[in-house]
Amino acid sequence: MAVNGDVSVVLDGLSYTECPRWHEGRLWFSDFYTESVLVTDGKGGREVVARVPQQPSGLGFLPDGRMLIVSMRDRRLLRREPDGELVEHADLSGLVPSMLNDMTVTADGGAYVGNFGFDLMAGESPRSTTLVHVTPDGTPRVVADDLMFPNGMVVSDGVLVVAESFGGRLTAFDIADDGALTNRRVWAGFGTAPAGGGVEEVLGAFDVVPDGICLDAEGAIWVADASHSRVVRVREGGEILAEVCTAPQGVFACMLGGDDGRTLFMCAAPSFAEHERRPVREAQLLATRVDVPKAGLP
Repeated sequence: MAVNGDVSVVLDGLSYTECPRWHEGRLWFSDFYTESVLVTDGKGGREVVARVPQQPSGLGFLPDGRMLIVSMRDRRLLRREPDGELVEHADLSGLVPSMLNDMTVTADGGAYVGNFGFDLMAGESPRSTTLVHVTPDGTPRVVADDLMFPNGMVVSDGVLVVAESFGGRLTAFDIADDGALTNRRVWAGFGTAPAGGGVEEVLGAFDVVPDGICLDAEGAIWVADASHSRVVRVREGGEILAEVCTAPQGVFACMLGGDDGRTLFMCAAPSFAEHERRPVREAQLLATRVDVPKAGLP
């Protein structure tokens, strides 16, 4: 079933947006190919708050309010100081095989950072990779492996849920006091990929291709379905409770926010291919209203 209300355009003229975060009454997000982190009031205003030459992705906030920013291509985690200066928080280049991806930051300032695992834009076949935890003081270590393109993540009640885009599933872990991950299990599955398949073959095998995700107060997860121009609300076990269509645009990330936590923001673009998105400004930030408010992190 569809949710109530219409989909509206909040912002347009963007390149390819990802990793929206509702924080202190505003929405923060990355725009890949303008190498910018932006913030909006959700009513049409926009402000560039950081420039990341090696391409920004995942965003999060330390307990003192400083922002962490994934710098994809040089595989670093940056920290935005109160004066706006960007400094290195952690260097992950020795721990990951490919570009960094999305991230979530826990209440204590620990960060979980994913990576592609293969060269998606060059057309390589998907292969598994790792998830890195960065302590609040900037010390990184691998805490999980054998993940198929770890992407959006949510945290609630000591549980981390990771969207595996090329695994067609949401995978849950229990979080230990030191950030280690245990008790791995499938939270929701959306199909089985053929062994050794290419990108299009693998993505075509899934009913839902999970990209960015966010959690609501009933424990359901909104999932940006990167292959089917929709955002779906999913219960643990995989039942789809609701969906929002974004066609003709694709959708690649989502976040609940707004004054009451019931505005669902969606990062939309015609495709995710870099060679298609970099030269044009066709991406949009969309929004619709939903019944159940935001919960958990990010």
